[in-house]
Amino acid sequence: MCFENQIEQIRINTNRMNQDKTIEMKKLFEKCYNFTRADEIKKAGIYPYFNPIEDSEGPEVHMNGKKVIMAGSNNYLGLTSHPKVKEAALAALSKYGSSCSGSRYLTGTIDLHNELEAKLAKFVGKEAALLFSTGYQAGQGVVEPLVGRQDIIFSDKDNHASLQCANRLAKGTYGTEVVRYHHNDMEDLEKRLEQKKDSPGAKLIVTDGVFSTFGGIPNLPRITELAKKYGAQTLVDDAHAFGVIGKGGRGSASEFGLDNEVDLIVCTFSKTLASLGGFVAGEERVINYLKHHSPALIFSASPTPSSVASALAALDILIEQPELVKKLNDNADYVRQGLINMGYNVIPSRTAIVSIIIGSDNKGFELWKGLFEAGVFVNVFIPPAAPPGLSMMRNSFMASHEKHHLDIILETYHSVGKNLGVI
Repeated sequence: MCFENQIEQIRINTNRMNQDKTIEMKKLFEKCYNFTRADEIKKAGIYPYFNPIEDSEGPEVHMNGKKVIMAGSNNYLGLTSHPKVKEAALAALSKYGSSCSGSRYLTGTIDLHNELEAKLAKFVGKEAALLFSTGYQAGQGVVEPLVGRQDIIFSDKDNHASLQCANRLAKGTYGTEVVRYHHNDMEDLEKRLEQKKDSPGAKLIVTDGVFSTFGGIPNLPRITELAKKYGAQTLVDDAHAFGVIGKGGRGSASEFGLDNEVDLIVCTFSKTLASLGGFVAGEERVINYLKHHSPALIFSASPTPSSVASALAALDILIEQPELVKKLNDNADYVRQGLINMGYNVIPSRTAIVSIIIGSDNKGFELWKGLFEAGVFVNVFIPPAAPPGLSMMRNSFMASHEKHHLDIILETYHSVGKNLGVI
């Protein structure tokens, strides 16, 4: 074959390969091309997601050029705009720079990390704590390194996505068995523990401390009883409980006086602690093991100096001003009762989360738009964030909301709900 023919054959083969690759890519991305739901909602003018906040005063923010009352933030104690928190972040930025430029395992530890770990451990009544770069990583980074092939994870079906992902990671990596029990159903949990009582491996019961969608609290007293009975350890994710329930905001274990009964407490900084990051607290030997075996810690850049300093300042404020926890819950209770009185289908709770069942996705989007146009921002949860047929408005409140903010929220819900026929 002459040289020109060889070149032509290579070109033909290359084109064929590129065509085959394009077909494969189309197959891989087919679900992406077929996903048009968000485009349809945008076209209808009722798309409620990814709205940029242009500035924030805590209970009030500017979004899309207009001022609205924020009723959808997890900034539970209103500390993201607290002067002491902002000053601490700026001071850390000036002293340490913008990043630690490495993982905690190597060059990424600064003295602020150690200081915050010690304070958090003391606050929740544990021997030691360990920081992670995000709350999501904390959930992943604790479960997977602790379990092995013969071990079993018993996980509430409504646990946060980070814990569900940790379950899948453990199952995929080690073949760890994952048993999901019905939400907060202690009879179902005991039945499943009984079925596995002769298993040779260890058992870990995992639950949220406050469930993020509905705002409910688990039956932690019964969970710890069952853990003792069947020789299991317990892990509680207090992302929505820290700073919200328990003595001085110490979380779900404290709420029930079970500080010494819960083995591990996982939490995030992105809510009460007004920052970005997460932590786990427990026995020193367990924390030491995680320090040296958790991929989420070892292979991630450490929490930035400003993030850690912000969380430290927020924790200090929580310790100094526990009355903020009461104000937060009073605010949530005020709105919750007001919505119930209007006729909204409010899910029972006693936390900062106030969820309203709407049912129809589009009706939820329409209610969101009406509230937003009237000056109130809330979150719309649709499947898979909410169960099928249970689309909802998820409100969350802050200690920094004043009564006039809450009254406006209620008045707006009343007028918009009436206009749409929701109530």
